[in-house]
Amino acid sequence: MALNLDARRFLPDDGYAGTLVARVWRPDVQGPSVVALREHGVFDLSAGFPTMSTLLEQPDPARAARGATGERLGSVEEILAHSEEALRDPRKPFFLAPCDLQVVKAAGVTFASSLVERLIEEQADGDPAKAQEVRASVVARIGTDLSKLKPGSPEAMALKKLLQEQGLWSQYLEVGIGPDAEVFSKAPVLSSVGTGADIGVRSDSSWNNPEPEVVLAVNSRGAIVGAALGNDVNLRDLEGRSALLLSKAKDNNASCAIGPFIRLFDASFGLADVRREKVDLRVDGLEGFVMEGLNSMEFISREPQDIVDQATAAHQYPDGFMLFLGTLFAPTQDRDAPGAGFTHKLGDVVSIRSARLGELRNRVTHSEKAAPWTFGLRAFMTNLAQRGLLAKGL
Repeated sequence: MALNLDARRFLPDDGYAGTLVARVWRPDVQGPSVVALREHGVFDLSAGFPTMSTLLEQPDPARAARGATGERLGSVEEILAHSEEALRDPRKPFFLAPCDLQVVKAAGVTFASSLVERLIEEQADGDPAKAQEVRASVVARIGTDLSKLKPGSPEAMALKKLLQEQGLWSQYLEVGIGPDAEVFSKAPVLSSVGTGADIGVRSDSSWNNPEPEVVLAVNSRGAIVGAALGNDVNLRDLEGRSALLLSKAKDNNASCAIGPFIRLFDASFGLADVRREKVDLRVDGLEGFVMEGLNSMEFISREPQDIVDQATAAHQYPDGFMLFLGTLFAPTQDRDAPGAGFTHKLGDVVSIRSARLGELRNRVTHSEKAAPWTFGLRAFMTNLAQRGLLAKGL
């Protein structure tokens, strides 16, 4: 099934009104470039900003990006046309994930529905066949409307005590309504894939799903300077068996998609807009199966700034970090048999879109068969040096 990457969906509803920055692979220099997406084309900013991290460190990244000049690499339509992995012309540029030196972090269990589903995974021991029965039991006991409960509040602590007395306390409830957010490392630096690329699930996973999320771009000072879309691909069977398998469930080849660009904060877009964003999900299977979902940020239990503050309270990120904010969406739609729920099949096309952040679209394959990640930090630094882009530092 073709991805049918469409520039009208790739761009936000307001087109080029915002400050949109991305990364493009340039075959002519065998390396990546930071670019600005403008009405008149895609412009290479690497002469002034050799890395995205460099750009995000500026006092006003949006102003810096708007004021930068650079070589025109083509139109958005032309580069997007070569971004579908299966159809790429090796002589043409294509879009990458928009981050580079940033660590990729993720916050978990930040929505009530997500909290309940994680509890179900745990109670079902990662077995999708048990999930329907467990779901009914859990919802009957604690309900699903925890959206008004502020994590760490006296009311949340009272609920925690009650659930402990009932023998229903869980590690997921701890991070869902307790004072401490769950923030974990999602992917190594430079391993994320962009729109048009294949995304991977492990071949030994039989219960997995996409997680459509807003991803914050945060600089070394802990300032949120922009946002993108992301797919925090999740293996529910592995995580459900044990929380200690989280890294195996979350961090696999091609299991982290971010893009299609970072929209920098400016007069047209800010953190208040992130807080109101609605992220639509659609999965199209080769057999005609369709699943649709919604992640509405207005229902997030923790403030995005609070999650960033917790992430940086006892840790530094000298090159900045990208932060997945979690998702309201939890798939319960049956795909093959009643009560079996949803899991990915090879060839699924996953489309994640929002009004202000455009569309991220990928095709599902096995992590073991996805294009291997070979362009790491040594290759990146070597390439920048060969292009003479390290003279001014990073």
